[in-house]
Amino acid sequence: MKQIKVRFAPSPTGHLHIGGARTALFNYLYAKNNNGKFLVRIEDTDLARSSYESEQVIINDLRWLGINWDEGIDVGGDNGPYRSTERKDVYNKFVDQLLESGKAYRCFCSQEELDADRKMLEEKGELPRYLGKCSHLTSEQIQQNIAEGKRYTIRFKVPLNETITVNDKVRGNVEFDSNGVGDFIIVKSDGIPVYNFAVVIDDHLMEITHVIRAEEHLSNTPRQILIYDALGFEKPEFAHVSLILGHDHTKMSKRHGSTWVEQYRDQGYLPEAIVNFLALLGWSPESEEEIFNMDQLISQFSLNRVSKNPAVFDINKLNWMNSQYIKAASVEYVTELAIPQLKKAGYISDDISKEENDRICKMIASIKDGISYMAEVPAKLKIFFDDDVTPENEETMEIMKGEQVPGLLDVFVNKVQEAEIIDEEFGKGIFKVIQKETGIKGKNLFMPIRIALTGKMHGPELYDIIAILGKDGIIKRIKSSK
Repeated sequence: MKQIKVRFAPSPTGHLHIGGARTALFNYLYAKNNNGKFLVRIEDTDLARSSYESEQVIINDLRWLGINWDEGIDVGGDNGPYRSTERKDVYNKFVDQLLESGKAYRCFCSQEELDADRKMLEEKGELPRYLGKCSHLTSEQIQQNIAEGKRYTIRFKVPLNETITVNDKVRGNVEFDSNGVGDFIIVKSDGIPVYNFAVVIDDHLMEITHVIRAEEHLSNTPRQILIYDALGFEKPEFAHVSLILGHDHTKMSKRHGSTWVEQYRDQGYLPEAIVNFLALLGWSPESEEEIFNMDQLISQFSLNRVSKNPAVFDINKLNWMNSQYIKAASVEYVTELAIPQLKKAGYISDDISKEENDRICKMIASIKDGISYMAEVPAKLKIFFDDDVTPENEETMEIMKGEQVPGLLDVFVNKVQEAEIIDEEFGKGIFKVIQKETGIKGKNLFMPIRIALTGKMHGPELYDIIAILGKDGIIKRIKSSK
């Protein structure tokens, strides 16, 4: 049997969409599950919109997710180059083959003529398609048009009255009528091959055995199958994965929130959580488990369990999943991820000392189990960086007006001043001492001190706050709260 080989072939016209990342992941998992190879190439035939910057963003995002490739762009291999625009000579050989065999022809129709035909077909209620005006030009007419400097495209001649069957590993057999396809362009007037032609040549020469891609490409597949057959190429297996929908069950777009991988990275999601979440969008494991690392996903992934039904992107599910990864991660790792967010908020400088890093680690430890993603960290740690302890609302103000509060705060400050070390153990033990001395207990004891130190009724454990603020910080805040 041929070694399984799959590919991800993005167009570098923007950021890596969540749907594209899911497609890349499914290809990667399928290859690794079957001891196959995963290839990444760049389909930059859209000259107007493609850019090297977008290409680098896509490459960086894939690597951030841990999706690495065995062959292709930035890696090399025996089947390069791995950018479509660098393969023009490769494509031209097959264009010539199709022209010589009469399976393709030059089309000199102007855009005005094509628009008029489209309008006429639409008025008749027929599918827009090319009507084949140039398919019967003689060689003399062709040469005359070329001599006159007329621009032309190259069209594939679609056979009539045929059923084109896509044997899809997700959707089963899907049939198309060739009469509804129309002779389609394979080379644009600027000499650049279109996607449907280039992708067939590349997949064949790069020995791709399985094409796993989004459902929206299913309508392109009949054209590609016709080209495979016309050139005598062996066809790969196809698997078209359903679209990802937003919470309102419409195609995912900006109105549903972040749609790019880079946006989730910037918000401080963990790559492991994104991978886990994406894997479950359209694929289901045999068990009811939901948390999987990459190796576990590889061992369990199969196309048999990829659903035909659209997957719904549930941001609450992603946040829950990411929170599970944060809880399981080390404090040091979470701190490393949180530091860029704290810099962005202006809480810390670019160069922080080991002492400051250790202090931030303690802060992170105090909130780690309550955060969904790193962009939440600055707001949750504001109490440590902002000395403004003004009570946050009327309820907190009323608590601080209590008769016993001034005396309670005086006793607390005295105990802090007397202590040699202010740490977590001190924070846990001090309240028993104060309770015995004042007779105040429960919320009446804890809440005024919390509000005096933070201005809030909720947040990290009070003993953590005490240990992180330290003696000077506590005294300063208690004084300003009075």
